[in-house]
Amino acid sequence: MSSGVQFQDIGSNQLLHVTSNAVAKVRELVDDEGNDDLKLRVYVTGGGCSGFQYGFTFDEKTADDDSLVEVDGVTVVVDALSYPFLSGATVDYEHGLSGSRFTVTNPNASSTCGCGASFSI
Repeated sequence: MSSGVQFQDIGSNQLLHVTSNAVAKVRELVDDEGNDDLKLRVYVTGGGCSGFQYGFTFDEKTADDDSLVEVDGVTVVVDALSYPFLSGATVDYEHGLSGSRFTVTNPNASSTCGCGASFSI
């Protein structure tokens, strides 16, 4: 297998890829909070220099139309409105000169900004 782990979306059988770095960081942050109910929510909003931007938050609750991806005790949640933009994307966690952060590599994006935080379709 490549550097990441693939998870099958329970709802629509589409793949969301999450790297082992992202899984490890989510697990670390959940452990630090001492709350096993926390899930990483990945979402898309309007804005940013390219039209859409990625967002990440931790959430205890899920909606009926959320897609849940689980592996090794870590859950990633994508809401129904964001899912079409994120289907087939890869979620990673990077350490670099500009800091540490979750990132998305998205095959659906036609262009991205220089920092990779926003994209267009």
